[in-house]
Amino acid sequence: MGRMALLAAAVIASVAALLGQLGGAFTGSLDDPSIGYATKPVHDLVSELNRKLDQGQVHLKFDDAHGYLQSTLEALNVPVESQIAIFSKTSFQGRLISPRNPRAIYFNDSVSVGWVRGGTVVELAAQDPQQGVIFYTLNQAAVEKPRFMRRDECLQCHESYSTAGVPGMLVRSVFTAPNGVAVFQFGSYTSDHRSPFNQRWGGFYVTADAGSARHMGNAVVTDVEKPEKITIDATPNISDYLAPYSDIVALMVFDHQMHMTNLLTRVGWETRYDKRFDVRGAAKEFVDYLLFLDEAPLEGRIHGVSGFAEHFAKLGPRDSKGRSLRQFDLERRLMRYPCSYMIYSAAFDALPAEAKDAIYKRMWQILSGEEKTDRLSFADREAVVEILRETKRGLPDYFRSALICVHLCSSVAK
Repeated sequence: MGRMALLAAAVIASVAALLGQLGGAFTGSLDDPSIGYATKPVHDLVSELNRKLDQGQVHLKFDDAHGYLQSTLEALNVPVESQIAIFSKTSFQGRLISPRNPRAIYFNDSVSVGWVRGGTVVELAAQDPQQGVIFYTLNQAAVEKPRFMRRDECLQCHESYSTAGVPGMLVRSVFTAPNGVAVFQFGSYTSDHRSPFNQRWGGFYVTADAGSARHMGNAVVTDVEKPEKITIDATPNISDYLAPYSDIVALMVFDHQMHMTNLLTRVGWETRYDKRFDVRGAAKEFVDYLLFLDEAPLEGRIHGVSGFAEHFAKLGPRDSKGRSLRQFDLERRLMRYPCSYMIYSAAFDALPAEAKDAIYKRMWQILSGEEKTDRLSFADREAVVEILRETKRGLPDYFRSALICVHLCSSVAK
């Protein structure tokens, strides 16, 4: 099937796909005393870096090519290999963005850093364990004491049903004109690991081998009036960036992580905000995503080229057999062991006790075989439980019980 037919099919499926992916959303007030988004103290990586800058423990270096970007990434321990590039004008710096001047994003488990060549600021989004995602900018002007400034106005786009109703992250796949303008009449998608490849990465550059899978990356709409000329391939223009890549594995991890980030915030906020909140229902949505139960299957081997996959997989933690939730599969699915590494995050550990209790009980229903699913094999469930037993602090005793073998084996026998 050609690119035109694939994109036409994607347009038809746009609304149905969006409605099928979105789950519950926080509907309370950010100003409620239980939340206090704008007023309570924050302890995210960027706010901690501000404190270190104020105390003279860290100094940022400015360079003419990228301003404070390189130094900021080093201070926050964000790998350059994570670079992804977006050429659609879906950012508040959109006037600068185009296929010839894409926006670069770099990320680790809890912070994302955005940079546009010629821009006046570096953009940052950091996940606070209690308060959700906090947005900042850093002026791109050499000064003696640079400081990251909080920007709650970013919530105009980053607080919506697509972010689970909380201040969060949003990955949008859009049809894009040659100048970078989103062509919304063809539809758009909110992307995560459940999205089929033919709906992903519109307006993004994608480098590396996607196997037989086709995606919306590296393409622009050339003539909205002539469907037969709907797209052409756009040549990546990132050779003078910190890295010459917009790595496909980094993109896949980014897709997964951004929605997982929003779910962590939503479950925590709802539990604190409303004592009548259906935490068991939310735990089902949360755990189904955590365990990749609805992940779109891959159509062939994926090969990254930036070194991101190797860097990411080394971070661990590992069990006594050398296994880690950060190890990739990249042939059938994203991860070798289907449980999100975000279970180790500070945001997960900071969830209210009743939320974690419901999440762990739901996980055990799936991993023990009490609730049947065709998406996880016996070997998958056994490996995930064994890895968690050795690497996850605070795991309930029933995960560690010798009865696990009875549960797992009986589920196979049936």
